[in-house]
Amino acid sequence: MKPVLIDGKPKVQLSLDLQTLADALPTAEIAVKAGVDWLEVGTPLILGEGLHAVKALHDRYPDHPIIADLKTMDAGYLEAEMMYKNGASFVVVMGQAHEHTIREAVRAGKEYGRYVMGDIMLCPDKIAMARKMEEMGVDVVIVHTGLDERHWEKGKSPLDDLKKVRSAVKIPLQAVGGLSIDQAAQCPSLGASLVVIGAPLAVADYELKPGADSDKLFETIRNFVNRVKGR
Repeated sequence: MKPVLIDGKPKVQLSLDLQTLADALPTAEIAVKAGVDWLEVGTPLILGEGLHAVKALHDRYPDHPIIADLKTMDAGYLEAEMMYKNGASFVVVMGQAHEHTIREAVRAGKEYGRYVMGDIMLCPDKIAMARKMEEMGVDVVIVHTGLDERHWEKGKSPLDDLKKVRSAVKIPLQAVGGLSIDQAAQCPSLGASLVVIGAPLAVADYELKPGADSDKLFETIRNFVNRVKGR
């Protein structure tokens, strides 16, 4: 049976887009103290540290759901199972994957009592894919504009598609990719109640890196959490 992690209230998720646990763990500690709800093992950390990062974060913060941003494109059950066994509450599967890759990730989620996020980045018809994912049992849809996509196609944003996706599905949404802190904080009012910020954070042209000005990082995250939650 799934733990109740999605209750309709806004959640703040910190994506640890770092390459090593040496950098990620101190950043996670600051974020947890600042009130972040969920911790994401971002793709760079998955590549750099793999299952060890998922397990280390889960062991250190057992009450904080851990998201494994696998961006799974194949072997949906196997990849999800590996992450669930090491403490992940969520895994991410791509909408561009084979239909049965998504279905197999969902099957693993049901068997282990965990959750699946479906990323619709680069799907030709994002609305149709969001609906299909909902029908297949995916728990959360990620409306995502990728790093390379927004770098080479200037001006693209997940907010371009958010309203249409929101009107198409009932399951929770995230909007991810190139959003400013102000834009991310507005996401709940736009229909995406699961809000993501990345670390390191760029604030007013100043990049908050691990170990660099931890007080400012704490203050920035705490203020963001308070904004998202209307405090």
